[in-house]
Amino acid sequence: MPDPDTSAVPPLRIHQREALDALARAWDDADHPRAWVVLPPGAGKTRVGLEAVAGELRAHPDRRAVVLAPNTAIQAQWIAEARTLGLDASDDKSLTSPLTCLTYQSLAVFDSEAADDVDSTTAVVDRLHPNGVALFERVRAQPRLVLVLDECHHLLEVWGRLLAELLDAVGRAHVLALTATPPESLAGEQRALVDRLFGEIRYRVSVPAVVKEGHLAPFDELVWLTTPTPTEEDWLTSEALRFTGLTTLLTTPGFGSVGFYEWLTTRFVEPVPATTTWAALAEREPDLCDAALRMHHAGLLALPAGARLREEHRHDPSAEDWVRLLGDWLLHHVAESADPADAEVLAVVKAALPSVGYQWTRRGVRRGRSTVDRVLARSYAKPGAAVQIIAAEHAAIGERARVLVLCDHERAAATVPVSLDGVLDAEAGSAIAALEALLADPSTALLHPMLVTGSVVAAAESTLRDLVAFVADRDPDLASRLRVETSAGPVATCTSGWTSRTWVTHVTAFFESGRTQVLVGTRGLLGEGWNARGVSTLIDLTTATTLTAVVQTRGRALRTDPTWPDKVATNWTVVCVSEAHPKGDNDWSRLVRKHQGFHGIDADGDIVDGVAHIDASFSPYAPPPVAEFDGLNARMLVAAADRDTIRDAWEVGEPYQDVTLASLRVRRPAADVAPLDEVVTLTPVPPTWRLTSDGMTTDAPVPETSWRTPLALAAASAGVGAASLAVGDWALVAGAVGGLATLGQGAVTGRSHADDLTSWAREQLALTSAVPPLEAVAAAVADGLAAAGLTSVGASALAVDVHPGGEYRFRLAGTEEDAEVFATAFDEAIGPVGVPRYLVSRYTGAELADAPIRTRSGARKALQAARATGEAWHPVPAVLGRNATNAGHYLRSWNAWVGGGRLLAAAKPEGAGIVAAVSGEDPFAATTVMRRHWS
Repeated sequence: MPDPDTSAVPPLRIHQREALDALARAWDDADHPRAWVVLPPGAGKTRVGLEAVAGELRAHPDRRAVVLAPNTAIQAQWIAEARTLGLDASDDKSLTSPLTCLTYQSLAVFDSEAADDVDSTTAVVDRLHPNGVALFERVRAQPRLVLVLDECHHLLEVWGRLLAELLDAVGRAHVLALTATPPESLAGEQRALVDRLFGEIRYRVSVPAVVKEGHLAPFDELVWLTTPTPTEEDWLTSEALRFTGLTTLLTTPGFGSVGFYEWLTTRFVEPVPATTTWAALAEREPDLCDAALRMHHAGLLALPAGARLREEHRHDPSAEDWVRLLGDWLLHHVAESADPADAEVLAVVKAALPSVGYQWTRRGVRRGRSTVDRVLARSYAKPGAAVQIIAAEHAAIGERARVLVLCDHERAAATVPVSLDGVLDAEAGSAIAALEALLADPSTALLHPMLVTGSVVAAAESTLRDLVAFVADRDPDLASRLRVETSAGPVATCTSGWTSRTWVTHVTAFFESGRTQVLVGTRGLLGEGWNARGVSTLIDLTTATTLTAVVQTRGRALRTDPTWPDKVATNWTVVCVSEAHPKGDNDWSRLVRKHQGFHGIDADGDIVDGVAHIDASFSPYAPPPVAEFDGLNARMLVAAADRDTIRDAWEVGEPYQDVTLASLRVRRPAADVAPLDEVVTLTPVPPTWRLTSDGMTTDAPVPETSWRTPLALAAASAGVGAASLAVGDWALVAGAVGGLATLGQGAVTGRSHADDLTSWAREQLALTSAVPPLEAVAAAVADGLAAAGLTSVGASALAVDVHPGGEYRFRLAGTEEDAEVFATAFDEAIGPVGVPRYLVSRYTGAELADAPIRTRSGARKALQAARATGEAWHPVPAVLGRNATNAGHYLRSWNAWVGGGRLLAAAKPEGAGIVAAVSGEDPFAATTVMRRHWS
């Protein structure tokens, strides 16, 4: 193997070196030398694979390496980069070169005649075309094989069984599976196949980590919200009438022998707690129960005992909720009834369901084809939105603007339904329609927009003639064969004389040079494997929502540009929402799915997944009101223009852990929250005094210099003044902070302050009756989990922040599993009392004797003599309530952090009675949201 020209080879990045080290350890396993490595687009997967191959070929010159890639473009990239590293690489299927780069399709060539005559138990290799069989056999015959599977999720999706048979055939060959697809995005069968063939992930690095290292560009995720065109909106309104009429009819007395709302009450309210618990019902039928709680939020159903409204329940029921609950009513009552009134109900509902994309079958309601979703996905408002985004981006960064507009398809492949005649035409949502809109608007036409797909290169005639001149400088012979063909409209084409394999390279160079600043294309051609470092802006008009597609799509804009060291990318998604139709939020739901598991930076500088990183006001469960769209779009434009702020927020070069930790965001009722100007970090501190069944007690000696409440202790440990911590749970009764300061001075000088001593002692008792601090409960949960062996860290690893506006954010800074367990358990601990297996109490309501208190020792004795007059109950989190041992650990941490109390099992008579008495109580009245925070 020739020595590489090291001057042309950049040094390995940190994550590339780490991946190679992990791979070497995997290949040292003689029985199973296979590895699955996850690197995002732009992180240098090809370099990792080639370095691994080069090392094996240097150590064993007789060894052969085969790379399988998903398409010819990526295949060509492997060959080109291999030669840069000095490797002898080719695409010759004879496998005579040390390194052979092929496509998956070159192996998976199926014999159509054989495929018609086999069943699912037949080996896949037996169905291959003879050419495929011959290649399969040549690969299997290599005595010392290195096999690299690039973007191996393609094999899992299409040829999973063939991959399994190939790996079985090559035995102990060294295998490297490379992908940008995070394993959690794989479907059940695919994930099971990965586990069987490769075992655990050997190495992975996230997009934020590579940004932090400076090898991907800092970026911001943005959304442009639009409504359908007037014609589309009128059609949606007319389509919604039938279903809207049905929901109105459901309130009519006598509509069915058992009315819809009567049925809901019978199904979800009355059984709890008479015959079951809400927790059991929700576990058995989660989707129906979630829909029922949204009906409660809308004021249409009573709240079942023990139920709690979480973030996903605090919005009106969607069309899917209505359909799900209607289906339950129809299937289990209406369709079984012989009452003529129910036959009429069934006919009316059957007729209304298609308007929201469903249909009635003998087995219940089933999803059907939705023309509503087609209108929203392909709305003519979307190209208009792209025009506005591009104009703003150009105004912000000028000649640096390189905008990539991605669509699902070049032209519509399906005939427009008759019902959409006059609403959409066949080109709606296509790349051609997007190009026409850009050419029609002067603000974008001046940027010479161009379309490139697998079958056509199109633009204005003048732009294409400039392209031909550009090609002439690079390849005169090719340029001499090119022809620009005009038409009646503004779009000309240049497809004669070359093929997509050639024109993509030249058009990409034309784009990077700035001769066109807007490139429109399809995700299939300009997605995976396409590389243009200058892309400043991505506009996503596609409907693909898998994490694989999202990561690949965003990867087009995130590559760094050597000519633009301060590059910052913006990724825009255009979303069309209608309030005129029950399913008018379908496009919003697509946006939500695109951002599940994909991390971006939010306004506070936190790196989180989900739509909240686009805007803190965004909910994954419902779009914002249409009336707010203009303001939100303006906010997005301002954010996109401030590239420096985006870059600064990413803190490129700063340390990171590359872990994603679940966190719980908690908001108390507005009256209990004092707005803050900045983020305040709280340090949980156990209470100095705790009320027990035997009176007030303390584990620590009373300080000689002052009497200090939990607030003052927390303030001291956090290094801030008490006033800055007096928010939410830490706000004491009126006058407590001021009185404490006076008392402290008095204690130092030894003067008698009977009034202050008496007031202080009463305030200590008053604190025991108040709802305990959220920080104290969080610490109790953390220590309880650690004591039970359910997490590796306890309260010392608890991070608690209060953000501007008073939102608390809790996170356990251990492993990803630790954080997940804690966030779930803490959410349950501060939730309403449902029907837990165990309850824990805290004593409340003690009173002091009427006699004045004149000395510190007198105050101590008075508190110790106080007796509790009440007892408040809280649920033990499910993970800690699995058995008495774990529950006991929680009781001990609860007593240390919150105050004295008892533990009761709900299965015992006293516990059952208390559960029945307090079920549904919500002492914290907290609104919680689970987020996944990268750090």
